[in-house]
Amino acid sequence: MKLTVSHIAKAYEGRAILKDCSYAFDKNGTYVLTGPNGSGKSTFLRICALLERADGGVVTYNENGAELQPDIVLRRRITLVLPRIGVFNTTVYRNVAYALKVRGISHAGIESRVNKTLAFVGLERKKTQDARTLSSGEIQRLGIARALVLDPEVLFLDEPTASIDEENTRIIESIIADMRKQDRSVVLMTTHDNAQAGRMADRMLVLDHGVLQG
Repeated sequence: MKLTVSHIAKAYEGRAILKDCSYAFDKNGTYVLTGPNGSGKSTFLRICALLERADGGVVTYNENGAELQPDIVLRRRITLVLPRIGVFNTTVYRNVAYALKVRGISHAGIESRVNKTLAFVGLERKKTQDARTLSSGEIQRLGIARALVLDPEVLFLDEPTASIDEENTRIIESIIADMRKQDRSVVLMTTHDNAQAGRMADRMLVLDHGVLQG
């Protein structure tokens, strides 16, 4: 599946946030979008993830040369993880399993996918723990697990290591690197940390005064 943004523009209260942004995300790998706080990175991600409308321009998803319409089926193939996620008042396991239950996956299928995903993000030993007792870094990893268990074809990560400790930052960077090795999806992440961008990016993009450069 290929994601293309063409001439995207967005303004808030008359202030231009994004100006004529265009890019084609056409290969699996990690795209890292950098820029200072307030540069519009999060807005760009929400528009790409079909959670916010642009004022101008278009976002298209294509497969085998055909444009995919932004319906519920397409939305199930793309996932956005925010910098701060909410957790359900239940165990780590059930937090990750919830979306699969909603989609009607069998009990055996849920168990297999959840256990595999928790192992992938390093939370397998905490699956029976109350999710609300996790550290902030572990909660962020839980958010990534809830996205990955759905096996998205395009994964958006908005500042995935913002305001968390060095150990969890290292683990999350390792998770993203392992996804790259497995060639399992397109990953578009934002960061204001240029050093992290250099470590993680297959392709680096920059938002500068609302203009996308890459």
